[in-house]
Parts: sequence; structure tokens; C-alpha cells
Amino acid sequence: MQIYLPIAEVSVNAFLLLGLGGIVGVLSGMFGVGGGFLMTPLLFFIGIPPAVAVATEANQIVASSFSGVLAHLKRKTVDLRMGTVLLIGGLIGAALGVIVFNYLKAQGQVDLLVKLCYVVFLGIIGGLMFFESLRAIRNTKRGKAPQRKKHNWIHGLPFKMRFRVSGLYISVIPPVIVGICVGILAAIMGVGGGFIMVPAMIYLLGMPTKVVVGTSLFQIIFVTAFTTMLHATTNFTVDVVLAVLLLVGGVIGAQIGTRIGVKLKAEQLRILLAIMVLAVCGKLALDLLIMPAELYSIAEGGH
Repeated sequence: MQIYLPIAEVSVNAFLLLGLGGIVGVLSGMFGVGGGFLMTPLLFFIGIPPAVAVATEANQIVASSFSGVLAHLKRKTVDLRMGTVLLIGGLIGAALGVIVFNYLKAQGQVDLLVKLCYVVFLGIIGGLMFFESLRAIRNTKRGKAPQRKKHNWIHGLPFKMRFRVSGLYISVIPPVIVGICVGILAAIMGVGGGFIMVPAMIYLLGMPTKVVVGTSLFQIIFVTAFTTMLHATTNFTVDVVLAVLLLVGGVIGAQIGTRIGVKLKAEQLRILLAIMVLAVCGKLALDLLIMPAELYSIAEGGH
């Protein structure tokens, strides 16, 4: 069943989009990531222009993340206070990111930038998570208790706040900075930023893994909604038809993913996520390096 996407100006199979939305929704519920780091490259692979994929995917992340958060709120695994601090940084970052995105779009360089960002970030994050998860699994087998870093340089910073659900008493500066970085990525790459935020919350802020997933999704909802609004009003690159099909699949998938995630151990979840991140990174890097079948394409001038 082919469906024409008016803003993307391509025809795509509707069931393929529903399926992609569902798969990414499952990942969203399992790992606490918006799923954009996988969905946006998948949209590139099926022929959606990067500028449209980035802006529209932010839309789909809102729904799958909202669906996942509802499931986590029932289990009381969302730190609303930490989520709000991350959110303040996220909104600032999203506004900065859209300004950068618009500038590069005007220069005609946005497609290359988006793909390069994906290769670099996915490669670094995937590699770090993979090796850390392997180490954690080895330690568990040997019977070593996982160490939670109690005191590092972060605990010496001013403006401290108590986060009861996470069991932390730390400065608000690191969560705000993490939020800003994630907001910039959300605007430029069309991602919720969970693939950066989840490791940052575990290793940098020292939050317990069970609270990280729900809190990450809570922040992602608002940052990606804000990003979508900015892209829709400044770039006009949000394809509503594409967004609706991805939304339907994403909402259903997130509920399934949340149930699966509860049954798996934290180390298993992290290593699975790392493998997926590295696989997508590899495919994107190959696409950038291999000579395309069509050397020339007709595109609008950057005016």
C-alpha cells in the first residue's frame, strides 16, 4: 500500500512505516531512548530527505516517549525533579540547535552535517557503552558487586539539590549541561538524545538504572515537542502524514518494550543498545564512503 508523503515528496509503503514505528517504540520502552537515533537513519535508508526525517522524527519521539513514561509513572521509576532540571537545559539547547540547523540549511550543507553527526556520536557512544557493559557482565559473573560512584568532582560543585527518587544530593549544573547538549542534538539530529542522556545519567550523575529510563523519557517528551514546533514554524519540514504513521506504530511498540525491559537485567539492556547503536553507525559510515549509483542529483538551491 503506497502512500504519498507531501512534504518529503516521495511515495512509501504505509505498512513499512507502521512497522518501523513499532520497532522503534519497543526500543523506546526498553531502553529509555526516544528511538530517533535508529529511526532517523532508517528513514534516510528508505529515501526520506534528511531535513524532513530530522524534523518529523522529533514528532514521533514525543508520542513513543509519552507512552513509555505512562508505564514508568505507574511503577514510580520517574524522578520528576531531576527530569525538570534536565528539561530546562534541554529547551535552551533545542533553541540553539534549531538556529544552527537553519543556518546550515541555508548553506545547503545540512544533509552532510546530519549524517556525519550520526556517525561520530553513534560510534563514540556505542563503543563506550559496549565495553562498559561487557565489563559489568564480567564483574557480575565473578560475583563482584557493581560499584556506584559515590564521590567524584561533580559532588564538589555548588547549587546542590536533593533528588529523593534517585537518592542523590548533587549540583544542578551537570544535569543542566547534559540537558543543553541533548537539546542541541535533538534539533540537529532529530533524536530524543536518550542514547547520550542515559549513559550520562548513569555514569556522570550516578543515578540508579531503574530510575534513569523513565526520567530520560520524561525529559525527551518536552524537548522533542519544542523542537518539532520550532522546525515546523521555521523550516516547514514536518511531514504530518509520515509523522502520524510513525506515531501509531511507536505508541503500540513503547508499551510492549516497557514490559520486555522490566524482565531484562540492566547490563543486558545496555549491551543490546550498544550493539544496535554500532550497527546503525556502521551502515551510515558505509553509505558516506561508498560511491552512490547516482553521482548527481537535482535539488533546490540554498535560497
